[in-house]
Amino acid sequence: MAPLLAFLLVLNIFINSPQLGLSRPNLIPPNFSQLDSWIAHNMRDYANRKATQATLRFDAQLLSAEEIVRIITVRKDGTGQFRTVTDAVNSIPSGNTRRVVVFIGGGVYTEKVLVDASKPFVTFYGDQNDVPSITFDGTALKYGTWNSSTVAVESDYFVAVNIAFVNSAPMPDGIRPGAQAVAMRISGDKAAFHNCRFIGFQDTLLDDRGRHFFKDCHVQGTVDFIFGNGKSLYLNNTIHSVANGIGVITAHARENVEDDSGFAFVHCNITGTGDTFLGRAWRERPRVVFAYAYMGSLINKQGWSDYMHTERDKTVYYGEYKCMGPGSSSSGRVKYARMLSDEEAKPFLSLTFIKGTKWVLPPPKL
Repeated sequence: MAPLLAFLLVLNIFINSPQLGLSRPNLIPPNFSQLDSWIAHNMRDYANRKATQATLRFDAQLLSAEEIVRIITVRKDGTGQFRTVTDAVNSIPSGNTRRVVVFIGGGVYTEKVLVDASKPFVTFYGDQNDVPSITFDGTALKYGTWNSSTVAVESDYFVAVNIAFVNSAPMPDGIRPGAQAVAMRISGDKAAFHNCRFIGFQDTLLDDRGRHFFKDCHVQGTVDFIFGNGKSLYLNNTIHSVANGIGVITAHARENVEDDSGFAFVHCNITGTGDTFLGRAWRERPRVVFAYAYMGSLINKQGWSDYMHTERDKTVYYGEYKCMGPGSSSSGRVKYARMLSDEEAKPFLSLTFIKGTKWVLPPPKL
C-alpha cells in the first residue's frame, strides 16, 4: 500500500499545485481587480519557466533563445547604434537563434518596416514614458491591403512593448478607391504585444495568422479594424472606434471547420463613435468572442452583421459572455449571436486558448 499511497500523493500535488497543474486551464477571473494576480501567476518570467521547463513542456526553442539577450539601440538623434528601425532590423542575421531587443528611442519614425520570416526572436521595445511611433501612409491602392502595413512581421516569437504602430493615410471617404491602410500585419506564430498602440482607420490591425497575445493595448479604427485569420487572445485592451457612420470592429477570416483560429476579447473596453458592430461575417466561419467586456453605447443593438450573407448565420460563431455597459444588452441581438454559458465560455478564458502557457513570457525589464 505504501508505494500506491506515495504515488497518489505525488499525483495529487501534480494536479493541484498552482505551478504544475495541467489538468484544467487557469481561467481568467471575472473580477478585473484580480487580473494582476492572475497575470503574475500565469505569465512567469524566464528564470521560472526554465526551472519548470521539463515538467510544463515550455517551448524549449524559446527558452534557449532567451538565455543570452542582445540589445541594439535606435535613436533619431544619432546617439544610438542606428537611426532607423529598418537599419536595426537589417543588422539581425538571417537564421537568428537568440533574442534581439531593438530598443527604440522616442520620436516618430517614418518608415515601412519588414521583419521577414528568417528573423525570429525579435523584440521592439520603447520607453513607456516616451513611446516611439513607427508611421507610414501605405494604402491598398498602392501596395494591396496585405502589403500596405506600416510594420509587417512574418517571423515567429516577435514581441513589441511600448510601441505605436500608425498608418497615417487619410480616413476612407467612400469615394477614393483602395483606401484601406494597415498599421500592423502580424503573420508569425507566438507573438506578443504589450502596451502598444495600433492607429488607423479601415483595416488597422491585420491579425493574419498564428497565435498571438495582446495585453494592455489600444486598437483604433473605423471598419474591420481587427481582421485576419489569427488565433489571438486580447486581454485588457481598449478597442476604440472613430467611425463617423457605420463601424465594424472585427472581420475574422476563418473559412473552414478545420481552421483552428479565432479572436477572444477578455476584459476589453469598447469605446468611441459610430454605429458600430462587434463583427461582420467577412468569411464563412468567423469565430469571435467577447467576455467580461465593457461595451459603450456605440455598439449597434444587433451586435453582429452577416454582411448580407444570410447563409452564414448558421456557420458563424459569435459569442458574448458576461459583458457590461449600454452596448451589451442581449435585447435586439441577431438570432445567431450566442450568449455563452459558463462551459461554452471556458475555452476562451485562458492562455490555453492560444497554448500560451507554453510560450507567453512577461515583457523584459530593461
